[in-house]
Amino acid sequence: MLQKENATKAIFSITPFTLLDYPHKAACILWFTGCNMRCLYCYNPEIVLGKGKISFDEVLSFLTTRKNLLDAVVLSGGECTMHKNLIPFVEQIKALGFDVKVDTNGSHPEVLQQLMHKELIDYVALDFKASESKYKQVTQSDLFSAFEKSLHLLLQNKVPFEVRTTFHSDLIDEPELRSMIRYLESKQYSGNYYIQHFVNEVKTLGDLPRSSREIEKNAFTTRTIQVNFRG
Repeated sequence: MLQKENATKAIFSITPFTLLDYPHKAACILWFTGCNMRCLYCYNPEIVLGKGKISFDEVLSFLTTRKNLLDAVVLSGGECTMHKNLIPFVEQIKALGFDVKVDTNGSHPEVLQQLMHKELIDYVALDFKASESKYKQVTQSDLFSAFEKSLHLLLQNKVPFEVRTTFHSDLIDEPELRSMIRYLESKQYSGNYYIQHFVNEVKTLGDLPRSSREIEKNAFTTRTIQVNFRG
């Protein structure tokens, strides 16, 4: 059965080396196809809408050649937790000795729970797309409650994680960002909150104008949350 699962082509591409995507570790990135959101600012439309090109077996063969050269594997996308064979695949990655980071929109808390219960992941980056009132506008989905469940799971677990938001000035203004920070505080989240600037001049799922960076001039850090702008 595992042989059949591993033949499934769920990966769009592999970034063979990065020092930026997993804190303090040399890693590669596996870009999973498909996503259950359609965020207007998404700059990976070919991954979200495209088909997989690389099988799990091919990934494992690649990773075998990277033992003792890489520390970790980042599962990104798209949305990696959508894939039904993810857990046995991650078990095989862990068996090779790699740490595993998951980039997720939080839409499958049950998968996160299984991964944490089996001690298969070492770090999580959770995308906080928008407040509940603006979530559908930004993501074209009704998945805020799933995101909230994922946040609660991470807060109750020992797996290190970060919360991050992609910022586009037409979608998130200062009051919205402050509302999102208050929401995190209300959930007793503390630590770093990363704001990733939208990359202008790239192809995206939505037809968006240029995004302004004026918001960086304002102070958002609170007593418990350190707001950091990226990009």
